[in-house]
Amino acid sequence: MVAPAWMHQQLTAEQYDSLSEEQSRGIEIVDGMVVMVPSASLMHNRLAKKIAVALELAGAPGWFADLDFDVRLQDVPLTVRRPDVVVYRAGTVDTVPMRPENILLVGEVVSPGSETTDRVFKPEQYARAGIQFYWRVEPSATGVPLVYTYVLDPAVQIYRVGDVHTGVIEAVAPFPVKIDLTQP
Repeated sequence: MVAPAWMHQQLTAEQYDSLSEEQSRGIEIVDGMVVMVPSASLMHNRLAKKIAVALELAGAPGWFADLDFDVRLQDVPLTVRRPDVVVYRAGTVDTVPMRPENILLVGEVVSPGSETTDRVFKPEQYARAGIQFYWRVEPSATGVPLVYTYVLDPAVQIYRVGDVHTGVIEAVAPFPVKIDLTQP
C-alpha cells in the first residue's frame, strides 16, 4: 500500500482541516509532518478509560474527561496531538479544533515505541501550549502501573514533577481523586 502524497509533505492547518475523520485517525502532526500512531493495546485503552472516567466523576462541574481526540497545540507549524486522556471545559465539547486554553489536564499511557515521545516530546509541547497538568502512566516490572504527575510552571513553560503513584492514584489536583489501577 502506498501512502497518499499528503502524508509526505508539510501540512498547513487548512490542509489538515480538510482531511476526513478516516484520514486523520491514527496520525498526529508534528511541525506540519504526519506521524503515524499505532493502535493501542486493550490494556493501554483500559488504563486510559479508567483514568478518564474517574477524573470526570471527580471533576468540578464544567469539566469533561475523554479519550483520544485531536488537540491543536499550534497552527504554524501545525502541531496536532491525540492525548490518551484529556480533561477539558465542558462548554467546548463541540469545539473543533480543541485548543489548549480549554484543556486542564492531558495524560499519556506509555506503550512500547512511545517511550521517548511520551516522556520528552509531548510534555514539552503540552507545557509550551500552557496545559496546566500532565500525567504519564508507565508500565512496571511488577505489572502495577506507575503514574507520574506534573504541574506547569507557567513562568518558564515547563512541567515540575508532582507525585509518583504506584497502582493507586491519590491526587488532590486538578481535583481530589482516587483511582485504583491495580486491577484491569
